[in-house]
Amino acid sequence: MVYDIKWIIPKLRNPTRLWNIASSITFAAVGIFSRIIIEWLNKTTVYNKHIIERALDVRPKDVPLITVSNHHSCFDDPGIWATLDLRHGINRRKMRWSLAAHDICFTNVWHSYFFMLGKCIPVVRGDGVYQEAVDFCIEKLAHGEWVHVFPEGKVNMLKEDMRLKWGVGRLILESPITPIVIPICHLGMDQVLPNEPPYMLKTGKRVTMNYGEPIDFSGMLAELRASKADEVEARKAITDRVQEELVRLRTNSWKRI
Repeated sequence: MVYDIKWIIPKLRNPTRLWNIASSITFAAVGIFSRIIIEWLNKTTVYNKHIIERALDVRPKDVPLITVSNHHSCFDDPGIWATLDLRHGINRRKMRWSLAAHDICFTNVWHSYFFMLGKCIPVVRGDGVYQEAVDFCIEKLAHGEWVHVFPEGKVNMLKEDMRLKWGVGRLILESPITPIVIPICHLGMDQVLPNEPPYMLKTGKRVTMNYGEPIDFSGMLAELRASKADEVEARKAITDRVQEELVRLRTNSWKRI
Protein backbone atom coordinates (compact mmCIF):
# COMPACT_ATOMS: atom_id res chain seq x y z
CA MET A 1 0.00 0.00 0.00
CA VAL A 2 1.39 3.41 -1.03
CA TYR A 3 1.62 5.94 1.79
CA ASP A 4 -0.66 8.97 1.33
CA ILE A 5 1.43 12.14 0.93
CA LYS A 6 -1.36 14.58 0.07
CA TRP A 7 -1.09 16.32 3.46
CA ILE A 8 2.63 17.10 3.17
CA ILE A 9 2.87 20.07 0.81
CA PRO A 10 -0.07 21.94 2.39
CA LYS A 11 1.72 21.58 5.73
CA LEU A 12 5.00 22.83 4.22
CA ARG A 13 3.15 25.90 2.96
CA ASN A 14 2.04 26.85 6.47
CA PRO A 15 4.87 26.22 8.95
CA THR A 16 4.41 27.25 12.57
CA ARG A 17 7.05 28.91 14.73
CA LEU A 18 7.59 25.59 16.53
CA TRP A 19 8.02 23.89 13.15
CA ASN A 20 10.70 26.37 12.12
CA ILE A 21 12.57 25.79 15.38
CA ALA A 22 12.44 22.02 14.83
CA SER A 23 13.60 22.51 11.24
CA SER A 24 16.56 24.62 12.40
CA ILE A 25 17.55 21.88 14.86
CA THR A 26 17.29 19.28 12.09
CA PHE A 27 19.52 21.28 9.76
CA ALA A 28 22.10 21.80 12.50
CA ALA A 29 22.19 18.10 13.44
CA VAL A 30 22.29 16.77 9.88
CA GLY A 31 24.73 19.45 8.77
CA ILE A 32 27.24 18.69 11.53
CA PHE A 33 26.89 14.91 11.11
CA SER A 34 27.37 15.13 7.35
CA ARG A 35 30.37 17.42 7.75
CA ILE A 36 32.04 14.87 10.04
CA ILE A 37 31.47 12.15 7.44
CA ILE A 38 32.53 14.13 4.37
CA GLU A 39 35.33 16.33 5.68
CA TRP A 40 36.76 14.47 8.68
CA LEU A 41 36.31 10.78 7.91
CA ASN A 42 36.79 11.02 4.14
CA LYS A 43 39.05 13.07 1.89
CA THR A 44 37.03 15.68 0.01
CA THR A 45 38.35 18.24 -2.48
CA VAL A 46 36.12 21.15 -3.47
CA TYR A 47 36.68 23.27 -6.57
CA ASN A 48 35.17 26.71 -7.17
CA LYS A 49 33.41 26.88 -3.82
CA HIS A 50 33.36 30.65 -4.15
CA ILE A 51 30.61 30.29 -6.77
CA ILE A 52 28.02 28.88 -4.35
CA GLU A 53 29.20 31.16 -1.54
CA ARG A 54 28.69 34.21 -3.75
CA ALA A 55 25.20 33.03 -4.67
CA LEU A 56 24.28 32.50 -1.02
CA ASP A 57 25.84 35.69 0.32
CA VAL A 58 25.35 38.45 -2.24
CA ARG A 59 22.51 37.61 -4.62
CA PRO A 60 19.57 40.06 -4.29
CA LYS A 61 16.74 38.86 -2.03
CA ASP A 62 14.26 38.54 -4.87
CA VAL A 63 16.58 36.55 -7.18
CA PRO A 64 16.05 32.79 -6.88
CA LEU A 65 18.77 30.15 -6.98
CA ILE A 66 18.55 26.74 -8.65
CA THR A 67 21.33 24.18 -8.28
CA VAL A 68 21.45 21.03 -10.42
CA SER A 69 23.72 18.04 -10.01
CA ASN A 70 24.32 14.44 -10.92
CA HIS A 71 22.89 11.79 -8.58
CA HIS A 72 25.17 8.87 -7.65
CA SER A 73 24.20 7.99 -4.08
CA CYS A 74 21.44 8.37 -1.51
CA PHE A 75 23.98 10.38 0.49
CA ASP A 76 24.35 13.05 -2.23
CA ASP A 77 21.99 15.21 -0.23
CA PRO A 78 23.12 15.98 2.48
CA GLY A 79 26.68 15.03 1.47
CA ILE A 80 27.03 17.78 -1.13
CA TRP A 81 26.08 20.50 1.35
CA ALA A 82 28.46 19.19 4.02
CA THR A 83 31.21 21.08 2.19
CA LEU A 84 29.49 24.43 2.74
CA ASP A 85 30.67 26.66 5.57
CA LEU A 86 28.73 26.00 8.77
CA ARG A 87 27.21 29.48 8.58
CA HIS A 88 25.41 28.26 5.47
CA GLY A 89 25.00 24.54 6.09
CA ILE A 90 23.14 24.84 9.38
CA ASN A 91 21.13 27.93 8.45
CA ARG A 92 17.56 26.83 7.72
CA ARG A 93 16.70 30.14 6.07
CA LYS A 94 19.68 30.01 3.69
CA MET A 95 19.52 26.32 2.81
CA ARG A 96 17.92 24.70 -0.19
CA TRP A 97 14.57 23.14 -0.82
CA SER A 98 15.11 19.78 -2.47
CA LEU A 99 12.87 17.48 -4.49
CA ALA A 100 12.92 13.96 -3.03
CA ALA A 101 11.32 10.73 -4.25
CA HIS A 102 8.04 10.13 -2.41
CA ASP A 103 8.45 6.33 -2.53
CA ILE A 104 11.87 6.45 -0.84
CA CYS A 105 11.85 9.39 1.57
CA PHE A 106 8.14 9.66 2.42
CA THR A 107 7.08 6.08 3.13
CA ASN A 108 5.61 6.66 6.60
CA VAL A 109 4.75 9.53 8.91
CA TRP A 110 8.08 9.55 10.79
CA HIS A 111 10.20 9.56 7.64
CA SER A 112 7.93 12.22 6.20
CA TYR A 113 8.34 14.56 9.15
CA PHE A 114 12.12 14.13 9.15
CA PHE A 115 12.49 14.99 5.46
CA MET A 116 9.93 17.77 5.68
CA LEU A 117 11.92 19.38 8.50
CA GLY A 118 14.92 19.14 6.17
CA LYS A 119 13.01 21.13 3.51
CA CYS A 120 12.50 18.15 1.20
CA ILE A 121 9.49 18.07 -1.12
CA PRO A 122 7.89 14.77 -2.18
CA VAL A 123 7.99 14.39 -5.96
CA VAL A 124 6.10 11.51 -7.57
CA ARG A 125 8.20 10.04 -10.35
CA GLY A 126 6.07 9.51 -13.43
CA ASP A 127 3.51 12.20 -12.58
CA GLY A 128 5.09 14.71 -14.96
CA VAL A 129 6.06 18.36 -14.72
CA TYR A 130 2.65 19.68 -13.61
CA GLN A 131 2.49 17.99 -10.23
CA GLU A 132 2.14 19.85 -6.94
CA ALA A 133 5.80 19.42 -5.95
CA VAL A 134 6.95 21.39 -9.00
CA ASP A 135 4.26 24.03 -8.39
CA PHE A 136 5.53 24.38 -4.82
CA CYS A 137 9.11 24.86 -6.03
CA ILE A 138 8.00 27.62 -8.41
CA GLU A 139 6.27 29.32 -5.46
CA LYS A 140 9.55 29.22 -3.53
CA LEU A 141 11.51 30.57 -6.49
CA ALA A 142 9.02 33.43 -6.71
CA HIS A 143 10.13 34.41 -3.19
CA GLY A 144 13.83 34.33 -4.11
CA GLU A 145 14.57 31.02 -2.41
CA TRP A 146 16.96 28.20 -3.32
CA VAL A 147 15.77 24.96 -4.93
CA HIS A 148 18.04 22.00 -5.65
CA VAL A 149 17.19 19.44 -8.33
CA PHE A 150 18.64 16.07 -9.27
CA PRO A 151 17.41 16.26 -12.87
CA GLU A 152 18.35 12.68 -13.71
CA GLY A 153 15.30 11.78 -11.64
CA LYS A 154 16.89 8.85 -9.82
CA VAL A 155 20.18 7.57 -8.45
CA ASN A 156 22.27 6.94 -11.56
CA MET A 157 24.10 3.90 -10.20
CA LEU A 158 25.76 3.01 -13.52
CA LYS A 159 26.74 6.64 -14.24
CA GLU A 160 25.07 6.47 -17.64
CA ASP A 161 24.31 9.40 -19.93
CA MET A 162 20.65 9.93 -19.08
CA ARG A 163 18.21 12.40 -20.60
CA LEU A 164 17.32 14.90 -17.89
CA LYS A 165 13.74 15.27 -16.69
CA TRP A 166 11.96 18.34 -18.02
CA GLY A 167 10.82 19.49 -14.58
CA VAL A 168 14.00 21.56 -14.26
CA GLY A 169 13.10 23.24 -17.54
CA ARG A 170 9.70 24.21 -16.16
CA LEU A 171 11.26 25.64 -12.99
CA ILE A 172 13.58 27.89 -14.99
CA LEU A 173 10.94 28.83 -17.56
CA GLU A 174 8.22 29.73 -15.06
CA SER A 175 10.30 31.39 -12.37
CA PRO A 176 8.98 34.99 -12.22
CA ILE A 177 12.54 36.29 -12.03
CA THR A 178 15.29 34.59 -14.04
CA PRO A 179 17.10 32.38 -11.52
CA ILE A 180 20.79 31.93 -10.96
CA VAL A 181 21.40 28.36 -12.14
CA ILE A 182 24.54 26.65 -10.82
CA PRO A 183 25.61 23.20 -12.07
CA ILE A 184 27.39 20.88 -9.64
CA CYS A 185 29.35 17.71 -10.36
CA HIS A 186 30.42 15.39 -7.56
CA LEU A 187 32.41 12.18 -7.82
CA GLY A 188 32.97 9.53 -5.16
CA MET A 189 29.82 9.95 -3.09
CA ASP A 190 28.78 6.40 -4.00
CA GLN A 191 32.00 5.22 -2.38
CA VAL A 192 31.05 6.95 0.87
CA LEU A 193 27.58 5.36 0.80
CA PRO A 194 27.51 2.49 -1.72
CA ASN A 195 24.31 1.60 -3.53
CA GLU A 196 24.55 -2.08 -2.66
CA PRO A 197 23.80 -3.65 0.74
CA PRO A 198 24.88 -3.41 3.44
CA TYR A 199 24.08 0.30 3.22
CA MET A 200 26.78 1.54 5.58
CA LEU A 201 28.77 4.78 5.47
CA LYS A 202 32.44 4.27 4.62
CA THR A 203 35.56 6.16 5.63
CA GLY A 204 38.83 6.99 3.92
CA LYS A 205 37.24 7.51 0.50
CA ARG A 206 38.00 10.28 -1.97
CA VAL A 207 35.26 12.72 -2.96
CA THR A 208 35.53 15.51 -5.54
CA MET A 209 33.10 18.44 -5.66
CA ASN A 210 33.13 20.87 -8.57
CA TYR A 211 30.89 23.94 -8.88
CA GLY A 212 30.38 25.28 -12.39
CA GLU A 213 29.89 28.88 -13.39
CA PRO A 214 26.23 29.99 -13.32
CA ILE A 215 24.34 29.25 -16.53
CA ASP A 216 23.00 32.48 -18.00
CA PHE A 217 19.46 31.85 -19.22
CA SER A 218 18.43 35.49 -19.64
CA GLY A 219 19.10 35.56 -23.39
CA MET A 220 17.53 32.17 -24.09
CA LEU A 221 14.40 32.98 -22.09
CA ALA A 222 14.00 36.33 -23.85
CA GLU A 223 14.28 34.64 -27.26
CA LEU A 224 11.84 31.88 -26.33
CA ARG A 225 9.27 34.38 -25.09
CA ALA A 226 9.75 36.73 -28.04
CA SER A 227 9.25 33.88 -30.50
CA LYS A 228 6.25 32.62 -28.50
CA ALA A 229 7.80 29.16 -28.56
CA ASP A 230 5.62 26.20 -27.67
CA GLU A 231 5.90 25.49 -23.95
CA VAL A 232 7.04 21.90 -24.50
CA GLU A 233 9.73 23.04 -26.92
CA ALA A 234 10.83 25.74 -24.49
CA ARG A 235 11.15 23.30 -21.59
CA LYS A 236 13.13 20.92 -23.79
CA ALA A 237 15.50 23.64 -24.99
CA ILE A 238 16.16 24.81 -21.44
CA THR A 239 16.66 21.27 -20.14
CA ASP A 240 19.03 20.47 -23.02
CA ARG A 241 21.11 23.51 -22.09
CA VAL A 242 21.32 22.33 -18.48
CA GLN A 243 22.38 18.89 -19.70
CA GLU A 244 25.11 20.34 -21.92
CA GLU A 245 26.57 22.28 -19.01
CA LEU A 246 26.46 19.27 -16.66
CA VAL A 247 28.22 17.09 -19.25
CA ARG A 248 30.88 19.76 -19.74
CA LEU A 249 31.36 20.07 -15.99
CA ARG A 250 31.57 16.30 -15.56
CA THR A 251 34.31 16.09 -18.19
CA ASN A 252 36.22 18.86 -16.46
CA SER A 253 35.76 17.19 -13.07
CA TRP A 254 37.16 13.85 -14.24
CA LYS A 255 40.26 15.68 -15.48
CA ARG A 256 40.84 17.04 -11.98
CA ILE A 257 41.03 13.59 -10.37
